[in-house]
Amino acid sequence: MSNASRTGFAEDVKGARPIQFNNPPERDNCTERRLRRKLDLRVVPMILLAMMSSMDRIAITFARLKGLQSDLHLTDVQYDTVIAVVYASYCPALVPSNMVGHSLLGLFRPSIYIGCCVVIWGIISTLTGLTKDYDSIITCRILLGLAEAVFYPGCSYLLSSWYTRKELGLRTTLMFAGGLTAHAFGSLCAAAVLGTMEGMLHIAAWRWLFFIQGIFTVAVGILSMWLLPDYPHNTRWLSVEEKYLAQLRLAKDVGEADIDSENASIFEGLRMAITDVKAYLFMFLAFSLYLSTSFTNFFPTLTATLGYSTTVTLLIAAPPWVLPAIVGVVNGWHSDRTGERFFHSVIYWWITIVGLVISLSTMATAARYLAQYLMALSLTGMCGGTLLIAWVADAIPRPPGKRSVAIALTMLFGNAGTLVGSYIWKENWSPQYHPSFLICLCSLLATVLFGKCKKRENKHVEHLKINGLNKDERRRIEKAAEMEGVTIDEAFKRRKRLVNSY
Repeated sequence: MSNASRTGFAEDVKGARPIQFNNPPERDNCTERRLRRKLDLRVVPMILLAMMSSMDRIAITFARLKGLQSDLHLTDVQYDTVIAVVYASYCPALVPSNMVGHSLLGLFRPSIYIGCCVVIWGIISTLTGLTKDYDSIITCRILLGLAEAVFYPGCSYLLSSWYTRKELGLRTTLMFAGGLTAHAFGSLCAAAVLGTMEGMLHIAAWRWLFFIQGIFTVAVGILSMWLLPDYPHNTRWLSVEEKYLAQLRLAKDVGEADIDSENASIFEGLRMAITDVKAYLFMFLAFSLYLSTSFTNFFPTLTATLGYSTTVTLLIAAPPWVLPAIVGVVNGWHSDRTGERFFHSVIYWWITIVGLVISLSTMATAARYLAQYLMALSLTGMCGGTLLIAWVADAIPRPPGKRSVAIALTMLFGNAGTLVGSYIWKENWSPQYHPSFLICLCSLLATVLFGKCKKRENKHVEHLKINGLNKDERRRIEKAAEMEGVTIDEAFKRRKRLVNSY
């Protein structure tokens, strides 16, 4: 590619001054490794933020074991509603959050946008410790859902704006692994706080749990504004050459430049996503999958059915979440290496089915505890959603506005499944919870079916012709071909091959 063409591209990079490259940056392995190392260091804060997001959301399940429900005079139905309402506000906010965040990328840096929302939900979590009745805690939970709606879809979209499809699974796995380990660290933190701080300064221990976790979240949120990356075109800690290379990698990965159509409105990505059958398959798959894993919000309660004290219950509830976090990272790495998503997810769903069958079949303590390990492994197949979201980004890579909405819609339906699942663990079904486990089992079988349908839907891509592309699709492929220095036909063949592989 000529220096002149690189100069033109440099002018397109927002925040970069036009520059004539005397030694244009080449896409070699050494240069890419240096760039990836810089990016990977910025993923670490996402892991911590994911951990705090989950810990702040599930803290209420630990607080229940130490008197929250009785202190606030909540009935069983009211408690279930308090659990569910965070998802009732979280779900509708997912798509608008990503649409606004993507359409206003010229005005808002993702690091500031996400960081501010983290600070807000940390404040809300802290205030939950001051609640006095059903109305006050339900208000806090609604606001918590609205604030947290920015994080997971926003960070997932942000990662897909930096990493190629051979790299994305591992990075999203690392982020979502933070959410899984939150169950383990949350249990240990709750055991320490609830076991030692009861009555300190005449304050109930469950209130201290919200105070401590909320204040820590605020501090992490403030730091994240400086630590998180922005987009490849406006990140402050990259040189112009590195910005160019970051965008070139994405263009070459898919055979299309990562750009929207000219004069696209804020609703253009939404229109494109809701007219793509792949988006609907992912949405229904996410709903059934998250419904089948709704036990995560009641894990301490399920562990309590083993018959131990509160402190012991919290301690033994932690280990089952360490295993899926570790296995999930390895699984995400291997999924990237092989370029395969479906079987890297479904194998763990079948393991979970075994765990659910055990839970339905016996009340023996050892068997039920083993079943909890097997059930937690369902999250290895998606690591809290990671391979599913990477799968969405792989299957719907361009344009970025459509990808952003598709990711948010998938998370919306997934968390809608969690919302519904909040009402299937009824107190009068304890301690066996047979109907609850049966619903999870049927939902997981439906998830496998939707996954198979998605694999079959890929076959139509084989028949795509370059003449059948619309103007915007052709423009993105032309831009990618220009950046790579290859023909349009070569760029199109790469796009066709890679989209079909997922």
